[in-house]
Amino acid sequence: MFDFSKISSWLHGFLTGYIPEWAAILTESVLVALAIITLYAVFAIVLIYMERKICAAFQCRLGPMRVGPWGTLQVFSDVFKMLTKEIINLRKTDMFLHNLAPFLVVSASMVTFACLPWNKGAHMIDFNVGVFFFLAISSVGVVGILLAGWSSNNKYSLIGAMRSGAQIISYELSIGMTMLAMICLTGTMSFSEICEQQAVEGWNIFRGHVPAVLAFIIYLIAGNAECNRGPFDLPESESELTAGYHTEYSGMHFGYYYLAEYLNLFICAGMASTIFLGGWAPLHIAGLEGFNHIMDLIPGAVWFLGKAFFVVFLLMWLRWTFPRLRIDQILSLEWKYLVPITMFNLVLMALLVSLGLTF
Repeated sequence: MFDFSKISSWLHGFLTGYIPEWAAILTESVLVALAIITLYAVFAIVLIYMERKICAAFQCRLGPMRVGPWGTLQVFSDVFKMLTKEIINLRKTDMFLHNLAPFLVVSASMVTFACLPWNKGAHMIDFNVGVFFFLAISSVGVVGILLAGWSSNNKYSLIGAMRSGAQIISYELSIGMTMLAMICLTGTMSFSEICEQQAVEGWNIFRGHVPAVLAFIIYLIAGNAECNRGPFDLPESESELTAGYHTEYSGMHFGYYYLAEYLNLFICAGMASTIFLGGWAPLHIAGLEGFNHIMDLIPGAVWFLGKAFFVVFLLMWLRWTFPRLRIDQILSLEWKYLVPITMFNLVLMALLVSLGLTF
């Protein structure tokens, strides 16, 4: 499998041959930032179109069909409309916090998006404590949501923000413990090492058998709640709270929340594919060398995107299948069921690893 670190090493050597090293590092940082912003925008457009078509399929409709062939340009027209809308400043709001909140949400989303391992050697952010860094940065987004509700001086926004804060902070426990179970299995918190280990020894969901499958299911439930998506969309339930914590936002400020919601969906799916499904690692079956060789010919980025969009489809399937839960049901599900199960699952995974019973 091609290693993208060869390209980055060549680029660094090429730049340092003409400019000082500090300028080369600055140039590389700018290029990486542009790549993150471009991918962020492209994936947002793809996911919005995908959501509309999948929602239509579940509801026996066609979805957007008028703007462009099969409605492919509908998202672009919506983005253009959003960019041209006026940003309305309301009276009796804390304007500084009101304007700061969407930038906190989208910044946290972009940094966590940069943690995803796209291919071997293609890691924009890769630390030896990558999982810890990911969990820490992803928790910053809830600060922007709470600030949005508080600064809007609107009861619907405040109720939506408080619901979101309670929900996200609660379900972070389940996500953290499911990822901790996988760290216990792999013995590392670096995303690149987790993927490389799965490329050699097999995907974690197979290696860890029952505890890994249980952790994967809990991760999907908790990840859906973290993204504030149905049936966990209480923070912005339209039938109760107008639009929840972003009721008073307009123009591109509202667009930032819209972008962050869909990219958080992809980040959740990409992290699931990294931790449980091997990331960019191909599927190998012991004893089938010909099959394994063919799988190795498929680029790692294709493997990663295929797994990520498969998980995205599962999450969208959940959203358009189950009705919205009440806030007490959401919190009861987490504290009475998911937290005890994840704690038991973590202990079970530790026992299996210590006894050498994993594959």
